[in-house]
Amino acid sequence: MKGPGSPTAAELTCCLPHLVQGASADIEHEVVVLFEQYRDPLLRYAVSFGVPAADAEEVVQEVFLSLFRHLQLGRSRQNLRGWIFRVAHNLTLRRRHANQRLPVASEGEAGIAAQQPDPGPNPEDACSDAQRRQRLLAVVEALPDVDRACLRMRAEGLRCREIARALGISLGSVSMSLARSLGKLTRADRG
Repeated sequence: MKGPGSPTAAELTCCLPHLVQGASADIEHEVVVLFEQYRDPLLRYAVSFGVPAADAEEVVQEVFLSLFRHLQLGRSRQNLRGWIFRVAHNLTLRRRHANQRLPVASEGEAGIAAQQPDPGPNPEDACSDAQRRQRLLAVVEALPDVDRACLRMRAEGLRCREIARALGISLGSVSMSLARSLGKLTRADRG
């Protein structure tokens, strides 16, 4: 039974496209805000897998396109940060795998990169920093894949619970993985 001032079905049908467009605009705004917030952490995360920066940019764009579709379809908004990193993780692994099948860069490209000036510190500091970085990277590379992924996500500010959801492992496994990894890095940094 219609009350006074209640819209008719025809009036609702006329307004429906406008409401859908308004909802899309709200979703688009939300995705833009999330993009601005997580673009840099996602780029760092993707590059930490050894993916070139250009590919990492594409991964980030794909993540937010997927997020837009996800929200447009009315799917869960619970823990979007974890969802974003899980999608980035999976897309980065696929991109890295695809890149491993590609031929190595040409000598010309390597020559161009070698000609770029080094904006780094003085030679002594650079050498010391490089040795430390090599030690720590060797430790990180020796970690199992899950431990590396946990460490990378934690470095990007994700909480243990978000990491557990993103990787599909238990919270205890994340805690143990991080403790083990950080202990190894600390010992390597000291000596």
